[in-house]
Amino acid sequence: MPKAEENRNKPIELTEVTITQNLEISPEVHLISWKRMHDFYPGQVVKITLDIDVPPRIYSVCSGNREPEISILFNIKEDGVLTPRLSAVIPGMKIWATKPFGSFKDDKSPAWWIATGTGIAPFYSMFLSGISENKTLIHGVRQLNQFYFEDELEWAMGERYVRCCSQEKSCDVFPGRVTEYLNQINNLPTNINYYLCGKALMVVEVRDLLISRGVPYQNILAEIYF
Repeated sequence: MPKAEENRNKPIELTEVTITQNLEISPEVHLISWKRMHDFYPGQVVKITLDIDVPPRIYSVCSGNREPEISILFNIKEDGVLTPRLSAVIPGMKIWATKPFGSFKDDKSPAWWIATGTGIAPFYSMFLSGISENKTLIHGVRQLNQFYFEDELEWAMGERYVRCCSQEKSCDVFPGRVTEYLNQINNLPTNINYYLCGKALMVVEVRDLLISRGVPYQNILAEIYF
């Protein structure tokens, strides 16, 4: 779940929406959808809740901006207030959601997208929205079954789609963390933007690494999950 500062403490308008799909795409990882009612920029987020009186949580949109539905991707947190219940919704059930908002947006310029875990969501939205040309996507996970949407991404992006796995090994997968992969690259491009999405520790580590390698601070944009 991303930490989006924009409008975080401002009143928001929640609308009741009807679930159309709930897919468990990996153990304890779900993709849920509802009918899209607003235009949005890929990379933006929504706030959702199951109860109008319970403060909503923020999730990145995980669908293309021309698709008829909006989707979000999340993993179940056993001690979470929302995700255990959210994972059990079925088509026809109602939840509350805001319209998409946020400033984590890319264009068609060359860039690197760097994600860990479900932080792949905004980049998958960008990919589905047709702005993956000139992009390199680096996805870091602990286990091989956490490379969500990998078949589609590998087919479309080829060598520009890089998988890093820290706890399991497979051919065509870098054996280690995202930071280890970046460290072994001799010449990181310094004239492009880098988009980071994942937990705070990863974002800080990757940002510091990029800056130490000559990437300007203003070229690094981040969405922190917590």
